[in-house]
Amino acid sequence: MAITLPSPASPLKIGTRGSPLALAQAHETRERLMKAFDLPEDAFEIVVINTIADRVLDRALKEIGGKGLFTKEIEDAMLGGQIDIAVHSTKDMAVAQPEGLVLDTFLPRENYRDAFISKSVKGLKDLAEGAVVGTSSLRRRAQLLNYRPDLKVVEFRGNVQTRLKKLEDGVAEATFLAMAGLNRLGLEEVAQSTIEPEEMLPAVAQGAIGIERRVDDAQAAHLLEALHDKATGEMMACERAFLDALDGSCETPIGGLALHEGGNLWLRGEILRPDGSERIAGEDRATIEDAAEMGFALGKKLREQAGEGFFDWE
Repeated sequence: MAITLPSPASPLKIGTRGSPLALAQAHETRERLMKAFDLPEDAFEIVVINTIADRVLDRALKEIGGKGLFTKEIEDAMLGGQIDIAVHSTKDMAVAQPEGLVLDTFLPRENYRDAFISKSVKGLKDLAEGAVVGTSSLRRRAQLLNYRPDLKVVEFRGNVQTRLKKLEDGVAEATFLAMAGLNRLGLEEVAQSTIEPEEMLPAVAQGAIGIERRVDDAQAAHLLEALHDKATGEMMACERAFLDALDGSCETPIGGLALHEGGNLWLRGEILRPDGSERIAGEDRATIEDAAEMGFALGKKLREQAGEGFFDWE
């Protein structure tokens, strides 16, 4: 069956959240499609969809609950035919997609590290005892309190610009952001330093843009096949299998990173109690073909070590 390419008369509709970073990721996707198929910009339409995570900014993510905080409304729009594909930060995605949707396209992974941002000190070790650090990430909160239990952590919701403004206003002395997001926004200079994975493992899939589509959409499948980065896809399969075994989400303190080593993948993973009082970590290596199975096995192993109630809040 011949595939009809998008055109100004019948544009491909790209769904995205409305933050500057989400829009930058959608624009990157559009530009890659334009280049791959020699299409004009108006052959694509970017459709902004507000999610619950965008609307409710006065409460912590764990309080508004659910694994679809960043995606539900976007996925509903795709299932309803209002959009054709959806561009996501893969770290915000639950492992299982709603019936009828598939996440099988990943753009080349950006820097996976966290950025340390402060107006007064250069790095995490330089913070004074009792210093206030802002973050909305349960992973970062738990890692921080495990590493420096003397620090005070405050809630820091909002997009990149909002969080930088809060830092400017003195709400906290330091915060963390994904280095990938800063790079995509051209704000890399705001990072005082980057956090190596030996100090704090990143979120599973951090730095990777994932593109979701309807299972039965042949046009979208054809277009996205040209964008898929094989190496990133291999890392995502491993890391997301690790997450799957832990039944994890962005509301759970889990870190994981898979890196290529020749023909193998090296996976490091960790889970933490939300208050940072305990950390359980492990690592393993496997061939590319066995990497997803290895990721699931490592996640299962850490979950068994943790026991019931490990992720419960007091």
